[in-house]
Amino acid sequence: MGASGVVVAETKRGPVTNLPMPRFVSMKAAEGNVRRGPSLTHRVDWVFKHENMPLKVVAEYGHWRRVQDAEGQGGWMHYSLLSGARYVIVREEKIRLYLTPNDAAATQAYAERGALLRLGSCVEEYCELSAQGADGWAKKAELWGVAPKELRD
Repeated sequence: MGASGVVVAETKRGPVTNLPMPRFVSMKAAEGNVRRGPSLTHRVDWVFKHENMPLKVVAEYGHWRRVQDAEGQGGWMHYSLLSGARYVIVREEKIRLYLTPNDAAATQAYAERGALLRLGSCVEEYCELSAQGADGWAKKAELWGVAPKELRD
């Protein structure tokens, strides 16, 4: 508790980057090996094959990041395969992209389960998304790759 009596939430930081943990990133490469441990000597358990796929960084060790995908699968990837560019995956069968962050707004487009969308601004319950020339606002709860309370300008 701070001197003013306000409880300050401490953000966990990565020991290598000093960035918040966990955090979301995306795959920079079209293909990336996911290893059992943080070095080239460790066995490859997975190969992620989707450029811009969102991943959650849950640990850091040197040039390696422990990541998880939307299904919770993952392991260690070299940091050079990752990007700070943000994308999300649609979790629901089909979602609406609204003109404004409001359920009563006009529908701009639809996105189906598994669609990768570029993440823009986020307000309390909605995020602005874009893909293939379409853009709009969707509910955070329908997406994977953005934290429930995350706000973005």
